[in-house]
Amino acid sequence: MTTVALEHNNDQTSNRSLRLQTLVRLRWLAVGGQSIAVLITAFWLQFPLPLISCLVLIASLALVNAYVTLRYPPTHRLQPPAAFALLGLDLAQITGLLFITGGLTNPFAPLLCVPVIISSASQPKSHSIILAGFAVIAITALAFSPFPLPWYPGTVLLMPRVLTAGIWFAIVSMTAFAAFYTYRVSLEASELSEALTATELVLQREKHLSQLDGLAAAAAHELGTPLATISVVAKEMERELGDDPRFGEDVHLLRSQSERCRDILKRLTTLSSESEEHMRLLPLSSLIEEVMAPHREFGIHIELIEKGDRATEPVGNRNAGILYGLGNLLENAVDYAKKQVTVTVEHTADRVRVTIADDGDGFAPDILQRIGEPYVTRRQKDDSAGGLGLGLFIAKTLLERSGARLRFENGGPERPGARVSVEWPRALMDTKLAK
Repeated sequence: MTTVALEHNNDQTSNRSLRLQTLVRLRWLAVGGQSIAVLITAFWLQFPLPLISCLVLIASLALVNAYVTLRYPPTHRLQPPAAFALLGLDLAQITGLLFITGGLTNPFAPLLCVPVIISSASQPKSHSIILAGFAVIAITALAFSPFPLPWYPGTVLLMPRVLTAGIWFAIVSMTAFAAFYTYRVSLEASELSEALTATELVLQREKHLSQLDGLAAAAAHELGTPLATISVVAKEMERELGDDPRFGEDVHLLRSQSERCRDILKRLTTLSSESEEHMRLLPLSSLIEEVMAPHREFGIHIELIEKGDRATEPVGNRNAGILYGLGNLLENAVDYAKKQVTVTVEHTADRVRVTIADDGDGFAPDILQRIGEPYVTRRQKDDSAGGLGLGLFIAKTLLERSGARLRFENGGPERPGARVSVEWPRALMDTKLAK
C-alpha cells in the first residue's frame, strides 16, 4: 500500500492543476491595482508617463482575463501547459509595464516575483524553474530600461548603477527564496493531505472487514426461505422416489445436501451474535497477541514482557486503528531487527504503555527528528534506504487518534536499536473506567 501511495503522490505532484477561477480573480486584482497606480501617478501626482502605452498593456491583460472567463466555467482546472502560458503572459505584461515606467527604479518592480510564486505553489517543479528563468531575464532587462521613472516635471531621477545592481540582486533573491519556500509548503501540504486520505482508506477497510460477519448473517437469513422450500420438496421426492432404482440415490443425495446447506446457514445466522461480544471487547494481553501473531514466522524472535497483574489488566473495545498502528510499528521493528524484538506491556492504575524495541542499528539521527511525517523513508540498515514512510505516518496518526502519545528514540550503548513507546491514559483502554 505504501508503494502505491508513493507512486500516486509522485503523480499528483508532477501533474498539479490550478483552478482557473483562482487565477482569474488574482488577475482582476492586478488589473485594478495597475489601473489605480497609473491613474494616481498621471492625474493626482501629475508625473509625466506614457499613459496610453500603460493603459494598452493593462487593457490587454483585462481582455485576456475576460476571454478565459467567458470561454471556460469557473470550476475549470488548468493543466500545467495552459497555466504556464497564462502565468508567462502575466510575467510579460507586468515586465512591459515596468519597463516603460522606470524599470528597476519603479517601486513596484518586486511584483515580478508574483507569477513565479503562484507557479511554485500549484505547478510542477520543471515549469516553475523555467518561469523563474524567464523572470530573471525580465529583471535583467528592466535594469537596462531607457525610460525614466515618472517624477516631478523638469526633474530626472537617476539611479546609481551600484544601487540598481543591488535592487536587481534583491529582487532575484526574493523571487528564488519565495518560490522555494512556497513550493516546499505546498508540497508538504499535498503530501499530508494524501497521507490522511490513505489513513481514512485504512480505517474504512478495517471497518468493512469487521462488518463482514453481519453481512454473512443477513445473507443467511435471506437464503433461509428458498432453502426451506427446496428441503420440503426434497423430502416429498424422497418419499415418492426413495426406493426407485433409477432416481433413489440422487434423491437421497439431494435431501442430504439440502440439510447440509441448512446447517451451514444456521451457523452463519448465529455467527454475528455468538462472536460479536468477544470480538468487541478485547483484553490488553489478547490485543497484543493479535498484533504479534502475524510477525512470528520471519526468523526474528519476538519476546513479550508483561509488567502488571493479569487479573487487573484493562479490557477495552476492539479498535482497528490501534491494531493497525501497533502492527505497523512491530512490522518495522521486525524488518530492521538483527535477531530479536522485545515488546514490553505495562499497565498501572493510570497508564497503559506498550514499548517495541529492536536490536537493529536504530533510527538515523536526521530522521529521528522528523519521524512520523509522511514520506520520510530512510532508516539505518546496511547503509540502504528503508521503509519508514507513509505506513509509519498512518500508524502514528491512528494511534494518536486513539488518545496515545508516541515517543521514538534509540537505545543506549548497552542495548542499541530503535525503541518506540506508545502510552495511553488507562481510561481510554479500559471500558470499566470509561463508564
